[in-house]
Amino acid sequence: MLSFSTNSMVRSSLEDMLESIRQRDEIKTPKDMPPVLPPRPASRARLPSIKRPLPMSSEVDENGGAESSLNCSVNKEGRKEQRGNSFGAKRVKEKEPGDSPYIVASKEKEKDNVGYFIEKKLCVWCCLRNGLWETGQIKSTSGENALVLLSDGSVVTVPRQELLPANPEILDGVDDLVQLSYLNEPSVLHNLQYRYLQDIIYSKAGPVLVAFNPFKDLQIYGNDFINAYRKNLLDSPHVYSVADTAYNAMMTDQVNQSIIISGESGSGKTETAKTATQYLAAVGGGGGGIESKVLQASCILEAFGNARTERNENSSRFGKLTEIHFSESGQICGAKIQTFLLEKSRVVQLAHGERSYHVFYQLCSGASSGLRGRLRLKGASDYNYLNQSGCLEIHNIDDAQKFHNLTEALNTIKICKEDQEHIFEVLAAVLWLGNISFLVMDNQNHIKVAPGEAVTNAATLMGCSEQDLVLALSTRKLQSGEDEVTIRLTLEEAIDARDGLASFMYASLFDWLIEEINLSLSVGKHNPGCSISILDIYGFDSFKKNGFEHLCINYANERLQQHFNRHLFKLEQEDYELDGIDWKKVDFEDNQDSLYLFEKKPNGLISLLDEESNFSKATDLTFATKLKQHLNAKHCFRGGTGGTFSVHHYAGEVVYDTGKFLEKNRDQLHFETIQLLSSCTSRPLQYFASTLLKPSQDPESTLMETGMFGCHKPSVFTKFKGELFKLMQHLESTTPHFIRCIRPNDKQIPGVFEKDLALKQLRCCGILEVARISRNGYPTRMTHHEFTRRYGFLLSEDMSSQDPLYTSIAILQKFGILPEMYQVGYTKLYFRAGQIGTLEDVRKSVLQGTMEVQNSPARQDLHELKDVVVTLQSYVRGEIARKEYTALLKLKNQATCEKFNEQMTAVVQLQSVIRGWFARKQFSHLQNSKQLSVSKLRSRRSASEVKDLPPEMLPSIVDELQQRVSMAEAALGHKEKENAALKEQVQQYKTRWAEFETKMKSMEETWEKQMTSLQMNLAAAEKSLVAESTTGQAGRVGGTNGGLNPVSHLAQEFEQRKQAFDDEAKTIVKSSHSFSLNPLEDFRRLKRKFKAWKKDYKARLREAKSKIHVCDADKHRRKWWGKKNKKSKM
Repeated sequence: MLSFSTNSMVRSSLEDMLESIRQRDEIKTPKDMPPVLPPRPASRARLPSIKRPLPMSSEVDENGGAESSLNCSVNKEGRKEQRGNSFGAKRVKEKEPGDSPYIVASKEKEKDNVGYFIEKKLCVWCCLRNGLWETGQIKSTSGENALVLLSDGSVVTVPRQELLPANPEILDGVDDLVQLSYLNEPSVLHNLQYRYLQDIIYSKAGPVLVAFNPFKDLQIYGNDFINAYRKNLLDSPHVYSVADTAYNAMMTDQVNQSIIISGESGSGKTETAKTATQYLAAVGGGGGGIESKVLQASCILEAFGNARTERNENSSRFGKLTEIHFSESGQICGAKIQTFLLEKSRVVQLAHGERSYHVFYQLCSGASSGLRGRLRLKGASDYNYLNQSGCLEIHNIDDAQKFHNLTEALNTIKICKEDQEHIFEVLAAVLWLGNISFLVMDNQNHIKVAPGEAVTNAATLMGCSEQDLVLALSTRKLQSGEDEVTIRLTLEEAIDARDGLASFMYASLFDWLIEEINLSLSVGKHNPGCSISILDIYGFDSFKKNGFEHLCINYANERLQQHFNRHLFKLEQEDYELDGIDWKKVDFEDNQDSLYLFEKKPNGLISLLDEESNFSKATDLTFATKLKQHLNAKHCFRGGTGGTFSVHHYAGEVVYDTGKFLEKNRDQLHFETIQLLSSCTSRPLQYFASTLLKPSQDPESTLMETGMFGCHKPSVFTKFKGELFKLMQHLESTTPHFIRCIRPNDKQIPGVFEKDLALKQLRCCGILEVARISRNGYPTRMTHHEFTRRYGFLLSEDMSSQDPLYTSIAILQKFGILPEMYQVGYTKLYFRAGQIGTLEDVRKSVLQGTMEVQNSPARQDLHELKDVVVTLQSYVRGEIARKEYTALLKLKNQATCEKFNEQMTAVVQLQSVIRGWFARKQFSHLQNSKQLSVSKLRSRRSASEVKDLPPEMLPSIVDELQQRVSMAEAALGHKEKENAALKEQVQQYKTRWAEFETKMKSMEETWEKQMTSLQMNLAAAEKSLVAESTTGQAGRVGGTNGGLNPVSHLAQEFEQRKQAFDDEAKTIVKSSHSFSLNPLEDFRRLKRKFKAWKKDYKARLREAKSKIHVCDADKHRRKWWGKKNKKSKM
């Protein structure tokens, strides 16, 4: 059996080096014991934990919303308590696994640790008054304070509680944060900063990938890197590594996977999602083109759904879940894209320095001259919807080239040129709508539409009249009893109507594009494989002014954070408790209270918003007042002034302005606007109106007093919450892989790392807690049965009859896995990171050794010898079989000859008997006639002699005569029997002859019928040919005989052959009376001969007929040409 060293499994080279230093120092100062570093496990992927289903309903109970059944401990005493590794801990506690070794059980040991750091001049982290962490060395201590020499040479006095141990320089820039000896905030932040400044933007925190936005292009992508990660040539943290792990898990376990990408706005989520999609497209590409469609779909959605914001030049303003389906062989067979809550307000309203959606600028810059003419298109600076923010371009971005890429993507998705033209018409119409202005007519602020090219161009592109467009934007019809009243709109109402129409047109166009893309990427009804879902959803937003869309976005991020907490904190630690594992919980900050604030009924934020939206007289200020009344008691809510309120999210506190909250939540269109869209000749606008009217059976009934359409629809926030819960249920059915994106600075400058900003995001994401759980926990787990089935063969003895638990422990003891490196649960084995890799190496070595034995030269020679022996045996068996066959064939021939000889002998004997019988009969006849003549002569003589004989001789003569008579009678009886047998044979011959005559007669009748039919066909052919020949008699001198010669010859031949066949048939019939002939065989031979002649005769008859037709056609052409020549001469 294979064996390996236990020390090599547990201790790393760093630990060996530190151990040697410690032993050397013990010789000099044996009383100063340095702290023992915790083991630094290797970074390995975490196997998915057992998931528990979320509540299937999005409803929230009265006592707190979607209550989780999991009890998690939350640290609410501040961040300082999370450091955990400080020197100044006054509370005495026992040393726990994973705690810093500097937290000791007594004040004396604490002083010894500080003294050791002073003597060895080891680095520590100290927190300065400005809140920043700096490295330094402790020079001395005085009570609860310490004098620290900083790296810049200055000396500061800090409390001992503000000191944290620093990792040795050899650990700077490790791939996985779990590998750090001390997991405290400054150490983690320093490691990430060290890697980021070297353009290493990816790091691991246990099962989570941490990705920093570099704000520049890095040469770490492409086919070369894809192949390297696919072939396991690289194992450094990367998005490719996460995608490869998800793909391998899907193919191995046949379980759907998900890659959840989250982070604040501007952290690089969109590019990360594109990178993961590119890897899956490269790995699962089967040459069918579906992978290119998936990539091009991202290009289309980026153009129509992304925009420049204050923090991000390519910010996703919608949520996107891309579900890529794979076949059983691992090839991409389809995809489906689901979107969430497009930010419609960005079409009509922009903050300073931001841009609307990319496609508007791409259309204005890249449209061809012909397209610009048809759309009456101008530059982006000429449209109010685009120029209001003062930002029209993005540095280093070519909008014209992007438009060219967009058209190529639309072609790849199979959107036809006509539909592309309609798309651009809608976009241009939206831009021209923004240029429509209004003139105030009276003191009540009533307006009329200002005439101009904007109205004309918008109406033309929409396919409606200018008058209809003007009426829809400036007037409203109200129902007052049985009367219908038309009123003019105020300036604010008209602007809202115009912007609402433009927003609706763009959002409907976006939804239609999603439908077309999904239709092009459709999987089909039968999809036997699994899928990988990539979630790219808007990041957490916190701007100077935050509105309704930002509240929805941040609520979605709260839900995703809860999903993250559930899988990496709650389920992880609950598994340990349920399976009886000795485990101390790691505290983490739970955001369940924030979700309660949104979802609780009846006084949750969403319920209050919907309730206020149902009141027609409610305003944004009344909504803000109601929030204060019901939610001020919540610790994560704080009411403000001027219609504002703030929510303490997991990522920080955000202040929201309730302006237009109710209007955006209702999302209603005036019925005049719907009628305008229905009357347009533009097909897209007609389709958008039909989809809006489809849910309503009676659209007129929704008009009534308000004149608004859509009161029956659910509110925007309620609909979004339902979609979000469906998304969470989908993610719960998959194995998650998390990627946390971090924004290193707010100015989008490469190479700048703002520690406070990064630390805030790391705290919000819970990266430190994940690293602690991953290092102190047991990321690898297997049931006893699975463990035994996978590694049981490593035991030399047969353990198949033993209990799986007993076998598992025997395997662990066999290979020297230390007890502290694993724990045995009720149902599963739990391993610390890296331990299962040791067993995998042993298993791989054993299997490889087995394969080497199987592939050794001796085994190959054995297989070759075996093949030779088998070949030789086959030849020998073949030779034996051939000999046996020859012998059997001889025996068969011999038996056949003997049987034939016996039959010939019997025939000869029968013939001899018959000939003998005929000879004897003839002889007996001759003999009888001779005896008769002799007897007459003798009678005469005997009578005379008898008369002359003496009387004593008469008795003897009488006796002799009596004997002769008896003999003659006996011979006569025998002959009578023979005559009866001969008569029976004669009767049989007569019966057979009668049957033969019947068959002969039927054959004669058949022959006569066929001859008659052939004769009739010939006659008909002669008549038709004669008729055809006579039609062209005029002008054909001497042509008749030449044309009929072939037919006359065939007729003569027919008569001759008919006579010959008749003669032969009669000859056969006449000769059939001969006993020795076989007339039936003669008739069959004659019949075959007749059929062959008949076939040949028909072919020659058709050929002759075709020749006659050709001749007639030539003559007709000559006749026509002659006529033409005559006319030309004339």
